[in-house]
Amino acid sequence: MKEDYRHILFATDFSEEAIQIGKRAVGLARRYNAKFSLLHVVEYTGVFGDRELVPPVMPVAAGGFVPPIPPETTEDDMVKKESDLLNQLAERLGVADSERWVITSPSTKDEIHRVAKEQDVDLIVVGSHGRHGLALLLGSTANAVLHGAPCDVLAVRVKS
Repeated sequence: MKEDYRHILFATDFSEEAIQIGKRAVGLARRYNAKFSLLHVVEYTGVFGDRELVPPVMPVAAGGFVPPIPPETTEDDMVKKESDLLNQLAERLGVADSERWVITSPSTKDEIHRVAKEQDVDLIVVGSHGRHGLALLLGSTANAVLHGAPCDVLAVRVKS
């Protein structure tokens, strides 16, 4: 790891462990007196040209399980909802003045890499569930972000 970090990016999926991971990222930002930013990517899959949005797992910032997305939900609706959750998470982490982005994309990894490059990020912090078996073979976002990242990546191990 580098001796100092100027900009730390916390990429969150709003899992149950988001607060735990976020606290680690905020602690590092304070330790290095670094700029702190948050990012959430709403993935979509293309189905014959249409876009199907994939919601977050469990947004801890909202305090509960997210129900299925109603069919009439637009991309703008989803980005607004996720932005509200990201704002709540930032407040809970004590970094309400941080920069935040919610982006829709077919690839979480690509967007995290893109934002890290564009924003001159020195460290990306993500959660890692340490899965085994089939989940390990299929890969994870943390593993994907690690490969090809433009900077250091800290995968905070969480227990599911």
